[in-house]
Amino acid sequence: MRVASFRLCAMAGVLALALAACSRPSAPPDRQPQSLSLTPIAFEDLPGWPYDRPEDALPALRRSCPKLIAAAEKPPFGAGTVFADVTAWRSMCAEADAVAGDDPAAARLFFERRFQPYRGSAGEETQGLLTGYFEPSLRGSRSRGGPYTVPLYRPPDTMVTIDLGRFRDEWADIRLVGQRVGDRIEPLPTRADIDGGGALAGRDLELVWVDDAVDAFFLHIQGSGRVELADGGVMRVGYAAKNGHAYTAIGRELIARGVLDREAVSMQSIQAWLRAHPADAPAVMNLNESYVFFRENQGDGPIGAQGVPLTPGRSLAVDRAHIPYGVPVWLDARDPLDPSRPLQRLVIAQDTGGAIRGPLRGDLFWGAGETAAAAAGNMKERASFYLLLPRPSAPSVASIGVDQGFRVSPRPKNSVPKT
Repeated sequence: MRVASFRLCAMAGVLALALAACSRPSAPPDRQPQSLSLTPIAFEDLPGWPYDRPEDALPALRRSCPKLIAAAEKPPFGAGTVFADVTAWRSMCAEADAVAGDDPAAARLFFERRFQPYRGSAGEETQGLLTGYFEPSLRGSRSRGGPYTVPLYRPPDTMVTIDLGRFRDEWADIRLVGQRVGDRIEPLPTRADIDGGGALAGRDLELVWVDDAVDAFFLHIQGSGRVELADGGVMRVGYAAKNGHAYTAIGRELIARGVLDREAVSMQSIQAWLRAHPADAPAVMNLNESYVFFRENQGDGPIGAQGVPLTPGRSLAVDRAHIPYGVPVWLDARDPLDPSRPLQRLVIAQDTGGAIRGPLRGDLFWGAGETAAAAAGNMKERASFYLLLPRPSAPSVASIGVDQGFRVSPRPKNSVPKT
């Protein structure tokens, strides 16, 4: 799924990502690609805006700002000129650094004064799909032995990526991944070739060994995770590259076989089936020919495709063909752990994934732990997406006075946040 990105479902995302593909029919071959349309609205028209804590999204925005400004200075930035005012992004980011992160009113004032909300749509569609992903935890060792027999591989040194857009304009955004074999470029081995055929064995490419093939498979879908080492240490591993073969959602195959119900399919139900059928599990997992190569990550958290650490609950994977990294996005969906409650919050576009395709498509990063895994695994919701773009000109928050007639919308008193 890209440059060094946390998720991959490629770098996908979440298992949920994988799951989402299970129940979505393929688009007709003659269907035209959708484009993102933006309609300006007021902050009071954002569903649930008064109940969120925008100050919780501010650290994620600050992390994105240096990368965001650098990208904006190298056009094209985003899918249209609406994203391309570098001066607006630069001044907004400068002010973001000055906002007191422990002052909820100041953070809310900053977003309401500096940004213009837009409702996203694609043709007649005003809702898209929101899934989730998380940081899984595995058990492993830096050397093979005992239960640790399943390798996570580094990228082969023979691997090459070819950008076809450099040869013909009509091939823009098409990239081929392969390997050098003499004076030829050939496809890299598939998952079956690697896991079942030992295609990479004996090349000193093993980064770490883990004790569970099903956990390793889902790590490939998530794109990043923690490995609790046998010696007591912790290794964080992240997406480095993938083999270039097509991603296949195995949930679709299990539905076709009649062993899983379309409405009940989830990360947990797929894992449970694989563990309950160890003789059949390898062949089913090998249906997904896409294979992820890893690298060791340093630091306290997973790194997204934008190259910044992800923030649990506030980082979103998007299709960067429609939404640039660093753009704040307001989500309006349902809570995957309690469908009776809305999930309405401000997040920052910081990642992407192989299954994240289209203008109204997102994958929310939930963090690590059992609650994050449950939320990510069950999240497959219809959602509305609203983009916040910096106003071309806006007074500094520090210069706004009561006499100017501007009021920040307060959070309702004695209210319970809906997210």
